[in-house]
Amino acid sequence: MVTEHEVQHIAKLADIGINTEELGTFTAQFNAILDYFDTLDTVKGEGTGTSELFNVLREDEVEISLPQEDVLRNAPATEDGFIKAPRVM
Repeated sequence: MVTEHEVQHIAKLADIGINTEELGTFTAQFNAILDYFDTLDTVKGEGTGTSELFNVLREDEVEISLPQEDVLRNAPATEDGFIKAPRVM
């Protein structure tokens, strides 16, 4: 079961603004989703599934890319030849 404090923490990590009035609703919805996954975990499967499904891999193809200067020109901030992004906490 997820607490309101944990929902606030998750919202902060996801940069989603949840006000105090919405917190109870979001917490209940979050727990309902997790309960649904618990229900799915109890379902017994039949057989091992189809063996006809598989990944199709292709060879990599080298293509010309944009020059670094053009890419960095579109970035809001750069540092030492790289795109600078906000720090995630």
